Amino acid sequence: MNTFHLGLIINPLAGLGGTAALKGSDGVAQEALALGAEPRAAERTRIALECLRPVAERVTFLTFPGPMGADLLAQLGFAHQVLGSLENGATCADDTRQAMRLLQEIGCALILFAGGDGTARDICAAAREGQPVLGIPAGVKIHSGVYAISPRAAGELTRRLVEGGLVRLASGEVRDLDEAALRQGKVSARWYGELTVPEEGGFMQHVKQAGMESEELVLVDLADWLRDSWEEGVRYVFGPGSTLHGLAANLSLHTTLLGVDVIENGQVIAHDVTERELFNLVDGYPARLLVTAIGGQGHIIGRGNQQISPRVLRAIGLEHLRVVASKRKLGTLEGRPLLVDSGDPLLDDTFPDAVRVWAGYREELLYPVGWGS
Repeated sequence: MNTFHLGLIINPLAGLGGTAALKGSDGVAQEALALGAEPRAAERTRIALECLRPVAERVTFLTFPGPMGADLLAQLGFAHQVLGSLENGATCADDTRQAMRLLQEIGCALILFAGGDGTARDICAAAREGQPVLGIPAGVKIHSGVYAISPRAAGELTRRLVEGGLVRLASGEVRDLDEAALRQGKVSARWYGELTVPEEGGFMQHVKQAGMESEELVLVDLADWLRDSWEEGVRYVFGPGSTLHGLAANLSLHTTLLGVDVIENGQVIAHDVTERELFNLVDGYPARLLVTAIGGQGHIIGRGNQQISPRVLRAIGLEHLRVVASKRKLGTLEGRPLLVDSGDPLLDDTFPDAVRVWAGYREELLYPVGWGS
């Protein structure tokens, strides 16, 4: 299986103000240290990362110097790559924001960050829409809905993702209190935005208990979601297979079962296209690519859809790829990754470590990707 790249950002100043009774750490780190407070963010992160030891050989971290992650990862023996630099070993909010930007440029399936609400604000300020992140709670106050309930929970959820478990994506609010007002006895919270976060799934266990998941009902739900979210002027490429053919039928669209079709503004503009026709239709146009997985096997690119060639993938952009698959279909993989075999190893190497899977009405999962070549 391919290596799973995880980003890690630790705010070493998070939580310092708690034991010093300073009601937070923003702007008072030095005062807290003078009062005898000891950094706790690294220890909280350690608890989370210990949960990843069983999958350590499948994980490589991308992190930042010293207390922002490199020191801890070296102590724990995890494979990691150190990015950027720190002046005089000190950190500030801008370091967190710059770290977030750099990790997104390189590409990480999931970015872990340790801190409190102030850290979440910095992450939110630099996050691209849809970038999955997960907070390891290490701050004094945790009002934001982007943190796991505990460091251990953060680690277990991350391990589930690496192992190929079904991890649902959701939107979490970033909220923060005005610490200056709080120190004067006034509670004033403010909403700063939202981040995409993984949630505990338990999906397959639920399906087994319920008896069965109806593929037909899943396609109805997905059609309702797509109907509600069509982007005007965007070309949607529907790959082959009964899943996407059924999805199109629920949209009252006639597509080819084993071919590739192109839809724009709710209408099929090209049926059963060749690779050349498809490239001409998406080159220079905003486009979205919908594919499904071969049940039990997991291929999403390179099996039965060779019309979706490397140059077509580059023209559309891998960030615009979505896999359409029910939780039942993903369950047939038994934790194995989705597979890509585009015929271009360099392109295959640029695929993200996990892709977003549409599995129901406004229900997205994050699922690992491997290489079929």
